[in-house]
Amino acid sequence: MLSWKKLLSPIRTGESPSKSTIDYTRTNFQRDYDRLIFSSPFRRLQNKTQVFPLPGSVFVHNRLTHSLEVSSVGRSLGRSILNLLSPERFECPAQLITDIPTIVSAACLAHDLGNPPFGHSGEDAFRHFFSNHHIPELDSWEASDLLRFEGNANALRLLTHQFRGRRTGGFRLNYATLASIVKYPYPSTLKEKKFGYFKSEADVFNEIASQTGLIQISNGRYCRHPLVYLVEAADDICYQVMDIEDAHKLGILSTSTVTNLYLSFFDDETTSKKKDIHETLSSVNDINERIAYLRAITISKLIEQCSSNFSKSYDQIMSGQPVKPLIDQMEGTSAKAMDEIRKVSVNQVYNHSKVVEIEIAGFTIIGELLDIFTSAVLEPTKPISKKALRLIPEQYLAESSDNYSKVMAVVDYISGMTDIYALETYQLFKGIKLPSL
Repeated sequence: MLSWKKLLSPIRTGESPSKSTIDYTRTNFQRDYDRLIFSSPFRRLQNKTQVFPLPGSVFVHNRLTHSLEVSSVGRSLGRSILNLLSPERFECPAQLITDIPTIVSAACLAHDLGNPPFGHSGEDAFRHFFSNHHIPELDSWEASDLLRFEGNANALRLLTHQFRGRRTGGFRLNYATLASIVKYPYPSTLKEKKFGYFKSEADVFNEIASQTGLIQISNGRYCRHPLVYLVEAADDICYQVMDIEDAHKLGILSTSTVTNLYLSFFDDETTSKKKDIHETLSSVNDINERIAYLRAITISKLIEQCSSNFSKSYDQIMSGQPVKPLIDQMEGTSAKAMDEIRKVSVNQVYNHSKVVEIEIAGFTIIGELLDIFTSAVLEPTKPISKKALRLIPEQYLAESSDNYSKVMAVVDYISGMTDIYALETYQLFKGIKLPSL
């Protein structure tokens, strides 16, 4: 069985356990949240595509606003399970238990930090490039990491890797916070659809697993940290519900379509509850405000149901058994409503022309940048390579001389770019746009 005493470890990466102190006026977990909020990689999320191209006159979600909203929902989920589960079930000091909402909230802030520019198309571009470009002198694990590039694994690397000139331990987050981010606690070599850590972070992941007491299921595979289920649910709730509202703001989905999608979550409510909802709607004339109200009560209902599902699955989760994502455990009206949202999202939102256009552009831009900078680190004596290497910030230059480390340094650099910086760098190399002094 998993133990909350270990699961909520306040010890930091790169720090001696003897030096870790707990200050309950501002706990280590609250410091994690603050470190993430004030970090440069987090700020850069404001210029990374979520689904739609970065906004013009209509402001829709980017990676930053999405992460903040996921963090808010994650905090609510954490509070909700504290209300549903009695303190005795945690068998842990009360001070640590009360920090569960903060841990979930901090992990939610960090969940997208490893995603490259241009949304999921960016991840596809990395995979496509390495499947078509042979990198010599890699073992099977190293090759698998590149061929199956994964934003989740890249987030753990960003948070824990010692970049050149930086201190050990990366962000020096607590083991509990880091474990709550790893949705897929196994390496790329297991050939699952997604994975949680690169070979370069194998040692640090094993350290996280050991410190938090995660159960090893098989060679390289561990059980999830229980709070991962809440982080995952917060992300699922936000992107599926919020993408519909964004599509409405952009005129992709009609007001009646979005209204009906949200209202369908309440088909099983009492007559009194339905009456209250419709009275509120009738009292508001602004269309966007009406949609925002429906979105808000939909999120509240999903938080309640996902928290309940966590409580129902609690014994399985604590024994290290895998359970379905909390949002996929919903039944009846909510499950039907969520299926309809997913169907509409795929058919009308994610395949909308503007979304496809940004995906195509991002795919091309990232592929070209990978080609330029990978060639530069592997063949540094070429004239263009010498110039390209001067553009890479020193923190991203590999400390080791092996090809895996060199290429991973390029991955660090390009995946950390904003959409606009990636575009400008691409234009520079293509001679489309000359730099200004």
